[in-house]
Amino acid sequence: MLFRSGWNMKKILALLLAAMMTLSLAACGSDTGSTDEDSGDTAGQDTAEPSADDDFAYIQGNGSMKIGFTYFEPMNYMDDNGEFVGFETEFATAVCEKLGVEPEFVEINWDSKVMELESKNIDCIWNGMTITPELEEALTISDPYIKNYQVVVIRADNADTYTTTADLVGKTVEAEAGSAGETAISEDENLSQATYVSVTKQTDALLEVKTGAADAAVMDFVLANAMVGQGDYADLTVIPDLQLSVEEYGIGFRKDSTAAEKVNAAIQALIDDGTLNTLAEKYGLAELLLANQ
Repeated sequence: MLFRSGWNMKKILALLLAAMMTLSLAACGSDTGSTDEDSGDTAGQDTAEPSADDDFAYIQGNGSMKIGFTYFEPMNYMDDNGEFVGFETEFATAVCEKLGVEPEFVEINWDSKVMELESKNIDCIWNGMTITPELEEALTISDPYIKNYQVVVIRADNADTYTTTADLVGKTVEAEAGSAGETAISEDENLSQATYVSVTKQTDALLEVKTGAADAAVMDFVLANAMVGQGDYADLTVIPDLQLSVEEYGIGFRKDSTAAEKVNAAIQALIDDGTLNTLAEKYGLAELLLANQ
């Protein structure tokens, strides 16, 4: 009996041990599957970024649109009270309000604007950006909204000396790096023979002409019209009847971004309700607003 009972007990223990091992393996298999599933979810949440097609969703998720700009009166500038104002400033704010996101203005180096956009340091370039074939290739650009052209700024006491670009051959001419003014210089038969110096901002070029460090500056009419001949730049003037190029402003987004479509719809709404024209009139741009052409 003792032997038989011992044999039965061993058999029972063996069966119990086998059952426990089976259950343990099943539990491990279940845990492994759960872990893989959880890891997959976590990876999707932590590392996956929206595709270009989801760019507006990415902006919405952040709750703000990061707007790349440089100080450029009357587009984005500080007024006498230290308030950040301007046509583009108020324009972008009005669009963001319609889109349900906050505007976040980020000062950038204009020459590296595309890199700033692609790295997601900003979500758009909204600062009197001239639409060019190169930018159309690299970005998705909004519908154009402002007409512009390039002008040549000189000191008023040189108004009789410099009347055409031919008078600036061999002289020092400046423009903002990466700007339409820089392109206009390279494409003009006479200005391309000047000594060209690039600067970080258009206002830097104005200061260089004012101090005599440069003979002329090529820049947007929009900026020149707002600043030249008044205030700190009362001693500067624009060469009359000289338009180096006619162009249009647009807002730059990442390639294939759906944000451009959303912004276009908001802009049209601001045109329809008169808001955009009111802003253009406030900043002396009504005649250049394409909706008024």
